[in-house]
Amino acid sequence: TIKVIDIDALSDTGAYGEHASTTFGLVGEKTMPMYGKLNAARFKGNVVYTNKTPAGAFRGYGATQGCFAVESTINKLAAKLNMDPVDVRLKNIIKEGETSPAYNKELNSVALDRCIKKGKELIKWDEKYPYKEISPTKVRSVGMALTMQGSGIAGIDTASIEIKLNDDGNYTLLTGSTDMGTGSDTILAQMCAEVLETTMDKIVVNSADTDSSPYDPGSYASSTTYVTGMAVVKAATELKNKIISLGAQRLELSEDFVEFDGEYVKSINKDKEISVLDLAIDMSVGCNKNQLIGYATHGSPVSPPPFIAGFVETEIDKETGKVEIIDYVAVVDCGTVINKNLAKIQVEGGIVQGIGMALYEDVVYTQRGELASNTFMQYKMPTRKDVGNIIVDFEESYEPTGPFGAKSVGEVVVNTPSPAIENAIYNGLGINLNTLPMTPEKVFMAMTNK
Repeated sequence: TIKVIDIDALSDTGAYGEHASTTFGLVGEKTMPMYGKLNAARFKGNVVYTNKTPAGAFRGYGATQGCFAVESTINKLAAKLNMDPVDVRLKNIIKEGETSPAYNKELNSVALDRCIKKGKELIKWDEKYPYKEISPTKVRSVGMALTMQGSGIAGIDTASIEIKLNDDGNYTLLTGSTDMGTGSDTILAQMCAEVLETTMDKIVVNSADTDSSPYDPGSYASSTTYVTGMAVVKAATELKNKIISLGAQRLELSEDFVEFDGEYVKSINKDKEISVLDLAIDMSVGCNKNQLIGYATHGSPVSPPPFIAGFVETEIDKETGKVEIIDYVAVVDCGTVINKNLAKIQVEGGIVQGIGMALYEDVVYTQRGELASNTFMQYKMPTRKDVGNIIVDFEESYEPTGPFGAKSVGEVVVNTPSPAIENAIYNGLGINLNTLPMTPEKVFMAMTNK
């Protein structure tokens, strides 16, 4: 049972400190709360200026580095105890409804144990752990790691949404959040359509025009689905109530005696009805009419963490030190999955970035602090051929503070590859590597030194 986690961190922020304190804070905040049996937890360290390129925001934002250190250490602990790293984690992870001693907050939505068990099945862990010799020079081995992140920044991120009923019976959703390829416009429209009981083709999304959009902090900090999504639910609910109220007036009935099905406001006994289109036209003609608009602002005092259990199978060439990814399994708890296709490609993209960090992307400086890997000839990123077979699955939980029970999935996806691959290298070769990327040269030299 893990009773204490003590982290002493050193962070290189480069020539300027724009993101220094927040990225540093996430190293501890997004690692220690996963383990729920702690009697004591400490996180301290230093952030230093150096004469290197300035550090900036990137997916994971400090949690990735903390995850590599902590999860690699948990794997080392399992090896020293001669325990399966899966068993060590199942014994120690935070469970739903528990209060994390490192977080001092009750977690309402945790499916991490189910993520671990499903990932173990998908990778066929019991058949492959720890390794298999497939030839005199090649070995296949498996490794695993866990991670958590957040959903927006608690008490800071505040998003606003405006939804209006147009004179043609369609709706316009105005948001300040930017769809960067994540599909956020789609899921915000989905949420709007769900509340208004209509189809998505009736929702026009007008996003990221600062002249006309209501304020949104932006698509960062894994906040759009959780924070902006909840603002959509509130605004759509307000608009729906206004439609019901106006429809009841036109039918000369009390609101208690009408119902709304997305197309019509009807009397409960079905003898009277008025369509949303008629209401839309009616409010656009004549005097003393007001357009039906729903407006809402939302911020959250909490930042519920999504979780991932990551499992990898690697093939390692003992003659060269080259590590190839055969299969990567990620089982995700992001609360209610709003759009499975979009969530899946978010996870796949993050895993590719994580594999790049783990095996390929090397930032090299000279002794004078000059960037040596300053072209894509030196700075290698993985291609589709380098990332193996990526398998993504979900174990849903229900987050009561999120829209329809959802949490985030934007950043958490990048964190597990580095420690999982490091664990697989240890299981296959018996060597520990604590610097990234784990290049063939580093692997070969570690084997030689061993």
